[in-house]
Amino acid sequence: MTPLAETDALDRPILVADIDTRPRVLAVANQKGGVGKTTTTVNLATAMAATHKKVLIIDLDPQGNASTGLGIERSARQLTTYDLLLSDAPIEEAIQPTIVPGLSVVPSSVDLSGAELELIDLEEREYRLAKAVRRAGLGFDYVLIDCPPALGLLTLNALCAADAVLVPLQCEYYALEGLSHLVRTIDRVKRAFNTDLEIQGVVLTMYDRRNNLSDMVAADVREHFGDKVYRTVIPRNVRVSEAPSHGKPVLVYDWRCAGSQAYIHLASEILRRERKVNA
Repeated sequence: MTPLAETDALDRPILVADIDTRPRVLAVANQKGGVGKTTTTVNLATAMAATHKKVLIIDLDPQGNASTGLGIERSARQLTTYDLLLSDAPIEEAIQPTIVPGLSVVPSSVDLSGAELELIDLEEREYRLAKAVRRAGLGFDYVLIDCPPALGLLTLNALCAADAVLVPLQCEYYALEGLSHLVRTIDRVKRAFNTDLEIQGVVLTMYDRRNNLSDMVAADVREHFGDKVYRTVIPRNVRVSEAPSHGKPVLVYDWRCAGSQAYIHLASEILRRERKVNA
């Protein structure tokens, strides 16, 4: 896959690739921490891989939790997303296999915590990740980008590289306020940097059926965003919380638990929606 470098009317780079070979890129983003973003990225990717899709996770969070949750030791992270953004390292050299067949990862490292400042003075700083992804012959069906819990230059790079955004949303009181802010940010990015960007969907996480607030939040989100909200909700589940400490997705750790089954259903729902997009 060899993309052609072009520019639009505002002299912004347009990266053109063979539509039949370029993977579908989904950014998993929310500016709030603790909403299940990394958990959703890892387990959704695992469920997709179980359907024989080739999936790549790009860990763009300096905490590196997606890398840890896939069993990638810190000592094994020789090339990371930091090198993609700051050193123009080829993405193929940074990709590592995981214990899940068909699922690979570009790991993160603590160096990424300083990338926000280092990117400021670089040309086309918003498109560093987009270029790394779209210049490579990846051979993946899907690329999922695990974004940091902030709307800075790292997340902006993810949004410029993505075809669509998947938003995990915790069932809590301030959920809608945070989601509205994120939607405004996505709209700004779409106008200024990535005209094709869209919201793929909103997934409700940490749902507690014993808590009336969870039902109230879910009803409010569905009222405001309608069909953009997936029917599948991700419940609070002890096994989901335990799995990362074992370096495994919960679908590998305990595929029978309620959390695993929810991510399997979510993957099925997302893939059905993706087929409609590509039809």
